[in-house]
Amino acid sequence: MKFDRLRLRNFKPYADTDLQFTDGVTVIHGLNGSGKSSLLEACFFALYGSQALDGTLDDAVTTGAEETDVELWFTHAGEEYKITRELRRSGGSVSTRTCVLEGADTTVEGARDVREFVGEELLRMDSEAFRNCAYIRQGEVNRLINASPRERREMIDDLLQLGKLEEYRERARDARLGVEDVLGDKRGGLNKLEEQIEAKEAKELHERLNELESELAELDSEIERFEGNREEARETRDEAQSIVDEAEEQESELEELNEEIEELEASIRETENEREELLDEITEIRERIDEREAELDELADAAGVDAATEEAVAQAREELDDSEADLREQREDARDRVSDLENEVESLESEAERLRERAGEKRDRADELESEADDAEDDLEDVRTKLDEVAEERESIAARFADAPVEMGEAEEHREQLREELDEVQEAIEETVGDLASARDRVEEAEELLEQGNCPECGQPVEDSPHVDALEADRERVEELSAELGELNGRKADLKEEIETAEELVDAESRAESLDERREMLEERTDGLESEVESDRAEAEELREEAEELEAEAKETETEAEEMESEAEAARERVAELEEELDALDEHRDRLDAVEEALAAIEGDEDEIDRLRERRESKAELAAERRDRLDDLRERRDELREQFDRDRVEQARKKRESAEEYLEKVENKLDSLAEQRDELTGEIGSVENEIEELEALREDREELAETVADLESLHEETEELERTYGDLRAELRQRNVESLERMLNETFDLAYGNDAYSHIELDGEYELTVYQKDGTPLSPEQLSGGERALFNLSLRCAIYRLLSEGIEGAAPTPPLILDEPTVFLDAGHVSRLVDLVEEMRGFGVRQILIVSHDEELVDAADELVTVEKDTTTNRSTARREDAATLAGAEALLESGDD
Repeated sequence: MKFDRLRLRNFKPYADTDLQFTDGVTVIHGLNGSGKSSLLEACFFALYGSQALDGTLDDAVTTGAEETDVELWFTHAGEEYKITRELRRSGGSVSTRTCVLEGADTTVEGARDVREFVGEELLRMDSEAFRNCAYIRQGEVNRLINASPRERREMIDDLLQLGKLEEYRERARDARLGVEDVLGDKRGGLNKLEEQIEAKEAKELHERLNELESELAELDSEIERFEGNREEARETRDEAQSIVDEAEEQESELEELNEEIEELEASIRETENEREELLDEITEIRERIDEREAELDELADAAGVDAATEEAVAQAREELDDSEADLREQREDARDRVSDLENEVESLESEAERLRERAGEKRDRADELESEADDAEDDLEDVRTKLDEVAEERESIAARFADAPVEMGEAEEHREQLREELDEVQEAIEETVGDLASARDRVEEAEELLEQGNCPECGQPVEDSPHVDALEADRERVEELSAELGELNGRKADLKEEIETAEELVDAESRAESLDERREMLEERTDGLESEVESDRAEAEELREEAEELEAEAKETETEAEEMESEAEAARERVAELEEELDALDEHRDRLDAVEEALAAIEGDEDEIDRLRERRESKAELAAERRDRLDDLRERRDELREQFDRDRVEQARKKRESAEEYLEKVENKLDSLAEQRDELTGEIGSVENEIEELEALREDREELAETVADLESLHEETEELERTYGDLRAELRQRNVESLERMLNETFDLAYGNDAYSHIELDGEYELTVYQKDGTPLSPEQLSGGERALFNLSLRCAIYRLLSEGIEGAAPTPPLILDEPTVFLDAGHVSRLVDLVEEMRGFGVRQILIVSHDEELVDAADELVTVEKDTTTNRSTARREDAATLAGAEALLESGDD
């Protein structure tokens, strides 16, 4: 695998960074805390997601940002891939919104699926194995050597895929144990089947079945005989029941006929009585007609008509209607006149009231305007006071700028210039601090060499060595840098004070602008209040004059209303006269109504007499019909009396009772026989079931015997498979140990390169032993700090080589990543690390990424990535530089200085 490109947006300190990677050695350098390691962590995060982070997803998002995007392009086994991860903040937490891996023929979506595809399909290592093999993180260079023997064995076995063999061996063992459990169960089951078969065969089931079937045949014959007798008894019972039912029907019909005859005789008598009552009612109505005809003449005289006829009454009513219509028309005219006058009076009174209300409103508004004018005059006085205060403060600010280093309006630009100068001084301080630290390290190293007298590595005298000769120059350089640092810090303090003063001037300048705006506003307010006072007082005077005019108009309107009220009273009196005349006409009409009612009553009585006569004739016809029906019913009753035979019916009842008694007895007998048959059938079924169970048990015994034989064979196979995986793992581990020991010695010899140690041994459990030249064994923990760091780097590189070359050929590996590998190394050991990196390149490692600020590693790089952090925004940027071009530029600068 090779990383090709990394693009970050809002990842940790990076706001927006796009970085290209090439083959060879790439060194990422910059000041401490600038964000170098975050670039490698972003690559690791792109591959494995949250498992690559030391913290949570929230830590990956740039402070203050709501979303993060990480994109990684890489090449693996000749195919190009791209991984995109997008994080989003929602509700106080951060989650993965998008995670996609795209290849030429592959697309994988989802954080878990992408992580599993990278770990299982591409690299065949999870995030932990990646960290143990290819990604030596800052401070973890001693991770393998500090691990317990068991942890170290599991780490290396997992990296070399031997952990799978142990997993397979354990699976085979579990399978063997499982087969043993099943085999034991099956053998026990086979023994139980044998016992069950023997027990059933001892019962002689087929002989018992033949006996039961013979008993069932005899019982069925007896049941058939009793069922025939039962059927004959049922027929006898049904015939007798038919005779009894027929007799009962005849008796019922006779009863019904007697009842109907009695009802008809009663209804005929009732009808004759009703005819007599109708005749009496007709006589009574005729007498009432005679009385009403005698009263009719008196009513006609009272009504003023010549004859008591409908024509005379109609003519009188027509003359009465004409008179009434004329009077009503006169009354309506008089009422309309009263209504018009009353409305006019009400309208005039309302208008007078409205005029007085308007006059009162105008007086009230005039009073309000006078009050508002007084308030406005008070506000005007306050505004003028504030104007004086604003003018006084503005003059004080202008006086302050008289002694300032800049004119008013230039304060903000002056402050920004001071800030830029402070940033330049801060950068110079940081650069001077770095140079001073390097110079002090060189002085301390030279002083230590002088104290020892001989070089601890080569054993040669240090007098006249370049380190000692340059000691005085380095000490002078330290003094110069210290003095320069003091001057820069003094200038920094002065600039901070000047910036503070500039800030105050900017605030004063802003306050002056605010005061100018306030003064303009107050002046506008003054003009408005003066105009408001004058306008309110003039309007109040005008309103009072209008109120006096409205009051006079209201008095004139009230006088006109009083005149209209007099005319309305006269019109009301005329209406009363007309209503009295109409009441007299209503009384005359009532007398005419009485004549009409008498005529209508006589006519109604005549009609009632006709209706009663028709009803009397109808009842006579109904009585005749009922007499005919009565004769028919009496004739049918006589016929039924002749047909009824009481002796035959009694004999039929006795036969029915005898048949029912026999049926009851035969049913009980048949129930008893059915119970016996059910018992026999149940026993037969039970025996047949046992015979079937015996056959099934024999079949199960045959199948189970075959299963036991198969399980015994499978048990032997699982035992053999378990031994095979164990032997293969031991064999492969020994081969890996030999290869790893060889590669470790090669890399350690290159990295250390002295005569103190002869070789390193690695046993089958990955226990490490370092041997001195005199044969003395040492554990890695007994080495010095620098030696132990190189030893661990050698071990990690040897494991990487073994994994890269593979036991049976090349295996997929990621880039070799070293994050601050020199943290425990002194200057001499750094050179050995450079040689180790070059050696790994020689072994065919395609891409090596190193985070370091060490100059020797920088010089050994093919590509440089420079990381810088903006102290103002606290955001980092990364840019790629060609190492050869950079080295040439530095050489030109050095020759120019000479």
